[in-house]
Amino acid sequence: MTNQAQPQPPALAAATTMFVEVLVVGIGTLTAAVLLLIALIGPATTAKLAPVANSSATAGIGLAAAYALGILIDRAADTALTPHRRRLRTHFFPTAAVYAQARLRLADFPDLTARADYTRSRMRICRGWLFNTIALTLTADLAMLRYSFEHRPLTLGATTVLGAATAFGFYRAWRSLTTTGYRKLAEQTAPATTPPAPVPSQPDTASP
Repeated sequence: MTNQAQPQPPALAAATTMFVEVLVVGIGTLTAAVLLLIALIGPATTAKLAPVANSSATAGIGLAAAYALGILIDRAADTALTPHRRRLRTHFFPTAAVYAQARLRLADFPDLTARADYTRSRMRICRGWLFNTIALTLTADLAMLRYSFEHRPLTLGATTVLGAATAFGFYRAWRSLTTTGYRKLAEQTAPATTPPAPVPSQPDTASP
C-alpha cells in the first residue's frame, strides 16, 4: 500500500508562513540589539561574554527572542506606515468599506487569494527590514566607534551609505508591492460589465 503525501491544510500553511516571516524579521532586530549591547558594554566585556554565546541554551533563547522581537518590529513598522499605506489604497478604493468588500469577493477565488497572500508576505518582510536596516546601520556605527581599527572613518561612512541605500531600497520595494497589490485587487474584483443585448427590430405591421 503506497503512502501519498497529504496536501498541507491552508490554515497550517498560513501559520507556517507567518512564523517564518516573523522569524526572518526578528533575526535582524535581534542582531541590531546585540550590536547595541556590544556598543554599550565595550570590547573588554564583550570578549568575556563571547564564550557564553556558543552554548545551546543561548541559541534557544536567541531563537525565542528573535521571534518575539519580530512580532514587535512588525507591529511597530505597520503602525508607522499605516498612514502612507492608506493614502496608497485610496488611489484604488475610495473607502475602507469598498476595500473590505473587495477582499471578501477575492476570497471566492482560492488561486487569486494565494497570490495576494504571497504578495502581502513579501510586503511585510520588506516593511520589517526597512526598520531593521535603519537599526542595524545605527547600531553598527555605534559599535565601531567603540573599537579602534584602521580606516575606521572610511568604514563608518561606507556602512552608513550602504545602510541608507538598502533602507531606501526596502522602502521602494514595500511601496511597489503595496501599490501593485491594491491595483490587482481592484482589477480582479471589479464587477464585470457586459454590453446590453441588442433589441431585435420589430417588423413594420402598419397598413399602407
